Amino acid sequence: METKKEILTKDKIVSLYMDYVLEHGQNPKTVFHFAKSNDFEEAEFYTFFGTFEGLEKEIFNLFFENTLELLDKNPEYQEYDMKNKMLGFYFTFFELLTANRSYVVQALKTDSNPIKNLVKLTTLRDSFKKYISLIITDDHRIQQEKLQNFQEKAIQETAWMQLLLTLKFWIDDASPAFEKTDLFIEKSVNVSFELMNVAPMNHLLDFGKFIFKEKIYSRQ
Repeated sequence: METKKEILTKDKIVSLYMDYVLEHGQNPKTVFHFAKSNDFEEAEFYTFFGTFEGLEKEIFNLFFENTLELLDKNPEYQEYDMKNKMLGFYFTFFELLTANRSYVVQALKTDSNPIKNLVKLTTLRDSFKKYISLIITDDHRIQQEKLQNFQEKAIQETAWMQLLLTLKFWIDDASPAFEKTDLFIEKSVNVSFELMNVAPMNHLLDFGKFIFKEKIYSRQ
């Protein structure tokens, strides 16, 4: 009796690709070679991905999506403030990366040019920035509406840079169970939220607005 062929899915291709990279120590040379070595048709690959580059970007984005899925399963997560949501994200995200550390480290060190390696994170970057915009609370927003859009973009970019720094620290971390990375996450998130304290900024803006009005009205 003929064995029924396994249905190829996006997740299956991702798994096969990661296994190939780890087993061969390099990326597949062509889609044809990759498909043939895993017993599926080249055309099936293009059903899900246009290039290996697109696949590599999706892998890191899947780490992000799986992180949010795990967080959403925690009923308490939605009640967290922004700081604790960030901590929850970081610890969960890096737990998933650790489970796939060999691939992640190899993928981000493949090219001698760091910029080319960072290209693999562009889809993750877009998803992460959207996530940041969703969890920003009023406690961390400047009250002046005209500055809120600028502030939100600044927070997104700062948070992304912090994630990259944490990723670099984790890659270089040789401590048992990556305990130093856990400390780095906790301390860096604490510092970033101290710097995000908008109360002094709001007071300064209110004072500036008061002075401006006083100057204008005093001339009338």
